[in-house]
Amino acid sequence: MMQVFRSIALKIAGVVFIILMLGFLFTMVPWDQVKGGGRTSVGSIDGVNVPLRVYQQMVQSETENRQRQSGHSLSEEERQDVQNAVWDDMIQQQSLEREYRQHGIDVTPDEIATAISESPLPDFMSRPELQTDGKFDLAKYQRWLRSASAIEILPLLENQYAEQLRQAKLLRLVTADVYLSDAELWQAWKDANEKATIELAAIIPRNVVPDSLVPVTDSELLAYYKAHQDEFKRPATAFLSYVELVRAPDASDTAAARERALGLRKEIEEGSPFDEVAKRESADSASAKNGGLLPPFAKGTMDPAFERAAFSLPIGTVSEPVVTAFGIHLIKVEKREGGKVVARHILIPIEIAGPHRDRLDARADSLESIGAGKLDPAAFDSAARALGLRIGHADPLEQGSRVQIGLQVIPDAGVWAFQAKVGETSNIIEVSYADFLFRLDSLYPEGVPPFDRVKGAVAFAVRNAAKFKQAGVIGENLLKRIAEGSTLDQAATALHLPHQVFGPFPRNSPPLPNPKVDGAAFGVPVGKTSGVIETSEGLYVIRVVKREPADSAEFIRKLDEFRAHQLQLARQERVRDYLAALKASAKVVDRRAAIFRTDAQNQQDQPRS
Repeated sequence: MMQVFRSIALKIAGVVFIILMLGFLFTMVPWDQVKGGGRTSVGSIDGVNVPLRVYQQMVQSETENRQRQSGHSLSEEERQDVQNAVWDDMIQQQSLEREYRQHGIDVTPDEIATAISESPLPDFMSRPELQTDGKFDLAKYQRWLRSASAIEILPLLENQYAEQLRQAKLLRLVTADVYLSDAELWQAWKDANEKATIELAAIIPRNVVPDSLVPVTDSELLAYYKAHQDEFKRPATAFLSYVELVRAPDASDTAAARERALGLRKEIEEGSPFDEVAKRESADSASAKNGGLLPPFAKGTMDPAFERAAFSLPIGTVSEPVVTAFGIHLIKVEKREGGKVVARHILIPIEIAGPHRDRLDARADSLESIGAGKLDPAAFDSAARALGLRIGHADPLEQGSRVQIGLQVIPDAGVWAFQAKVGETSNIIEVSYADFLFRLDSLYPEGVPPFDRVKGAVAFAVRNAAKFKQAGVIGENLLKRIAEGSTLDQAATALHLPHQVFGPFPRNSPPLPNPKVDGAAFGVPVGKTSGVIETSEGLYVIRVVKREPADSAEFIRKLDEFRAHQLQLARQERVRDYLAALKASAKVVDRRAAIFRTDAQNQQDQPRS
């Protein structure tokens, strides 16, 4: 029994550690008065310095927690997510502490004891040891709370419950005045239950007006750029060069896999059961646990080479090695009937091995030793020349996104790029098919880039504005045809515009997430056509085909239940808005970017012997 509660304690400990550290942090004197500034602090929240040591301990605790949950080490991007999540939690906790003090909110030991006794955590309620006939037994749980074994975990519970109770008191105060009138409830009911069916013609300017009809000059582009600076603000953007050391199997690896398959085939022919060999050797884990058995399949559903073998192989015999896009297979057909095959297979992957792997590893080692983790930009070029690798350029990288090379998305490099200095090279970044080395060529800060960098975006914006004007003419032509007797469908077809029927749909789940179109669907009389509805993405004309009113009698029958549900939603929205406003109001100084640096930068600071 004690082992069970130890495991619960481990889960609680991470949460309580953060609560305790936050409480310690935000009830102490400012650390800059004690430790000094510099790299002992990662920043401040509402004037309270956040010690680097405290922040690192909290990040480490949360990292270990996530690794236990996921079962694998975190990537650099996942580690950055942890760092940001801990920082956000610190900001929110400090904001809450400020509110607790302002409203005089606290909890007593009796309140904590009652909550622990009467409101067990979900982890306890799911434990078989605390259940009777498959249901949680509160009496068993309360008996355990009085036992000697509870002593180890109770302090953790008390801290967690104390924080939860303080938050609950504050949020009850925040939501105390949430009220919904019957009129508001009826509108919410209508939004969910009144339904409309519409037909819609769309005039999307970029699709209906070709670029050739809206020529633009450089002077027009520059004037627009100067007058619309806010439109062209960009996050910090990095430009990266890269070299790629491909790790792909070659003919020797295929031959080695084929030899392995032939050895397994010989073992089966000498008497080993096919299903036992499949369970032991097959790389297809889904079928391997069933002795290599595949679901029945017909022609046209499998890899062509696999399919040809399966439909021609004599029943009960083991195939020669069959090469497909997935590797090399041994196939045994058990039966064919009704145009389908029932078969077992063993998949041998074609993997880099032997001398080929040694050669690739040696090249990767050379790439790392010559070019990786260097502050000198020439090291990157030297590595490329030494290994005969082509230098490529990744797509422009905005802060917070991932590095993309064509259709390839490369992990971790996006985190490194905004910690690095211009000219610096990354460590080797390994993916399943290649090793990558990056160099930061240039870095543009957040803001409005120079005109030349965004000229294409400016041209698109200028053309789009002109296209909207021409699309308006098309819209008026559409309405004119309808006034002359054409249906919306006929008029749209004549003008080569897309036309579609939507519905029935309620107001709170429209087919197009645009309030103007939604409003017209429930405002235009049935059978009538709207005017041209202009939105940011295009122009629309709709005709209301049918509208189904909400059932007022059902509303009255379910009013109490509906009121409770809507009040809960309204309170949740109030809480979200309140917490967001609290966080936004905090005075935050974030120095983390200046403190957490790349390996190359840290090595530069090491004293030389």
